[in-house]
Amino acid sequence: MSSVAGKAAKESLGTRFQRTWRGVLKHWQIYCIILLPLAWYIVFSYIPMGGLSLAFKDYKANLGIWGSPWNGLENYSYVMRDPDFFASIWRTLSINLGRLVFVFPFPVLFAIMLNEIRFPKYRKFLQTVMTFPNFLSWVIVSSILINVLSFDGMVNGLLGTFGKEPVNFLGSESFFQPLLYISDIWKSSGWNTIIYLAAITGIDQSQYEAAEVDGASRMQRIFQITIPNLLPTIIIMFILTTGNLMSAGFDQIFNLSNSAVKSVAETLDMYIYRITFQTAPDFGFSTAVSLFRSIVNMVLLVLADRGSRMMGGNGLFA
Repeated sequence: MSSVAGKAAKESLGTRFQRTWRGVLKHWQIYCIILLPLAWYIVFSYIPMGGLSLAFKDYKANLGIWGSPWNGLENYSYVMRDPDFFASIWRTLSINLGRLVFVFPFPVLFAIMLNEIRFPKYRKFLQTVMTFPNFLSWVIVSSILINVLSFDGMVNGLLGTFGKEPVNFLGSESFFQPLLYISDIWKSSGWNTIIYLAAITGIDQSQYEAAEVDGASRMQRIFQITIPNLLPTIIIMFILTTGNLMSAGFDQIFNLSNSAVKSVAETLDMYIYRITFQTAPDFGFSTAVSLFRSIVNMVLLVLADRGSRMMGGNGLFA
């Protein structure tokens, strides 16, 4: 009886393989298009994962990654004894939770406002102006901010015109996080707005027409039609943002921070950078911290996905 079942299973597997192969041959153009991105991910994302073994090794440059001796969890034992490591974790969470509160909602609001503008040319102009900063690197953006907010910059020049004392915007710990949020909103909100505008475009226009016939005001249409239809997209973007809580913002913080604000600017990424490049290099230790960060990000991503499902959403893998 078991041999009959095994034979049937083999035949079923062979049939599925043949069906799959026929599908590949039939749609070979699509698979050719997929081939290049797939090769990119394999070469630059999956093969480098082998380097994560450094987290469990005592790295020796003359021996290389594969020849270096294993040291078990010694790197993690050292990490857990470093108070700067835990301080950087709380600092990272503080900054990135603030991004969720102050930065994340802005593209949604901007998309809704753009959708309500009744002049297409003005709407396209605003969208272009807001999207352009996304194509500037943080090196350029930080240079602009430094020139504008430095002691001899434009803002302090205006303050001096009115007889006010100059303000140390870039060297003040209390100004650092608000500066991160404002510059992040200016740089990234226009680009992220495109996603929400695409979702708004997909809303059935008959819903708006029916609401208008029923006498619904513009605000009622926004809250009763636009936002409920945007909610699935908002949830997906929220989940993806939550999955980066431990790593988002290195380029921005690296270019805007200085020694005066080090105590509030050393996030986990900046901590990894410091122990890797600004002290005696210990690549095993820095890899251990990076692996820890990636695992925490993955856990947060899964928890956010499960939370969205519990609240009635579809999650990432519906």
